[in-house]
Amino acid sequence: MSKALLWGIGWALVALGATPALADKIDGDWCASDGRHFFIDGPKIVTDRGQTVQGDYRRHYFSYAIPEPARDAGQIVQMALLDEFDVDVKAGDTAVERWKRCSPTS
Repeated sequence: MSKALLWGIGWALVALGATPALADKIDGDWCASDGRHFFIDGPKIVTDRGQTVQGDYRRHYFSYAIPEPARDAGQIVQMALLDEFDVDVKAGDTAVERWKRCSPTS
């Protein structure tokens, strides 16, 4: 099987709820290693670009279309919760990125 086909099957299973996630839900503040972050609250996300967008929310999965005026507007961003601390993020045809829950500040 090709890598692309396996990737597609994997995302289809996530979308159907067959995810190995152990965390309660995808909601919360997520950080990339380069300093970007986003926040999910139910069907609403504040993106890493600071835009508030409604998306397709499932407890362990979230997706949304990148809004105008971004150069890549219309591309779908898909997120799959892996465990309590990790989420995989894929935007359009880009490579998957692993994001982490942001550390609480004291």
